Amino acid sequence: MKVSYFADTDSLYIDLSEKSCAESVEMSEGVVLDYDAVGALVGIDIDNASRKVQLSELVLNRIPGKVRSVAA
Repeated sequence: MKVSYFADTDSLYIDLSEKSCAESVEMSEGVVLDYDAVGALVGIDIDNASRKVQLSELVLNRIPGKVRSVAA
């Protein structure tokens, strides 16, 4: 899983899978869910993210895998 914030567009993308998006569905204004060819959720796109989610802190709780940070 990868979480990326793009300040120039104020969008947040949560990449849940390595699979490609085959279909996108806008669930609410500016919140789009991406699905692969078999209907599995592969990503979440949030426009105007700074107004919809708290970007000042990311808390990872009991993540069993490797946690890696990439500098902005």
